[in-house]
Amino acid sequence: MAKTTRKTPSRKSRPARKPAPAKGDTRNRKPVSAAAKRLAAKPEGIEERIARALEAIAAGLPKSSEAASTPESLRAAEAFVWQPNGRLLPVPKVSRVDLGLLKGVDRMRDILIENTERFARGLPANNALLWGARGMGKSSLVKAAHATVNNMDGVRGTLKLIEIHREDIESLPALMALLRQSEFNIIVFCDDLSFDGQDASYKSLKAVLEGGIEGRPENVILYATSNRRHLLAREMIENERSTAINPGEAVEEKVSLSDRFGLWLGFHKCSQEEYLEMVKGYCAHFGVNLPADELEREALEWSTTRGSRSGRVAWQFVQEMAGRHRVKLAK
Repeated sequence: MAKTTRKTPSRKSRPARKPAPAKGDTRNRKPVSAAAKRLAAKPEGIEERIARALEAIAAGLPKSSEAASTPESLRAAEAFVWQPNGRLLPVPKVSRVDLGLLKGVDRMRDILIENTERFARGLPANNALLWGARGMGKSSLVKAAHATVNNMDGVRGTLKLIEIHREDIESLPALMALLRQSEFNIIVFCDDLSFDGQDASYKSLKAVLEGGIEGRPENVILYATSNRRHLLAREMIENERSTAINPGEAVEEKVSLSDRFGLWLGFHKCSQEEYLEMVKGYCAHFGVNLPADELEREALEWSTTRGSRSGRVAWQFVQEMAGRHRVKLAK
């Protein structure tokens, strides 16, 4: 029987092995990707990832190193602006005009001064809503009344003014809780107050004015200005009427917000005579000296160009005249 012999491949046919690179030799080594490096690295634990995420969130939060105000904070100034984070921001110098410069609002001026003085002396007084035409001195009267009464004998320095912005009304209960503990009498002032659409923050105002278990603190009174006699838009009242079981009660509930103010002081558009009186009063006070006929002609032309007559328009005209004649208006 013939023997079969197995042929073995010659050494020449086998592929030659590449010698292993020497330690430290990187000439033939492929670059390692960043992803491969991450995979090769020790996996990050869940605790480390949570800690890193919390640090990133904390870094994005607004920095606030100042604590919330206390009743003692009211000693810092005569006027403040309320911040919804619980702080009272002192106002070193209030932007206001002298009471004597407010023309054409004599009746409203006398009523508000009397009401403010009664409150400052611990006597019964009403919340006040100053409503009506734009630019007729509603907010100016509030600030001037505060300054006048706060300088009276027996009151001096004990009456504070705190402004709360319209968009912060929902924080009004928190402000009341702070002021309830204060030794001072305080006017809380909201400028250009009104409510539109589905805004429900009026309920916070309503509860503070009269409702709630605690009610309004005895040392706090609310003054507000608005272009509307009724603070809620007509469409809000109509929406309540259409969805309520008793439409009449829904309308009454909406209108009753204005009823929470015991004083309604209406401001109407001024006459030409009142407008010119405002202009002359400002010019005399600040030393803007012009011939009477020239001043009247320029003032009427200014109001015609603006399309209205008001205290604001009169003040803007006086600013223009003072600038033309190089007169500084030092309030």
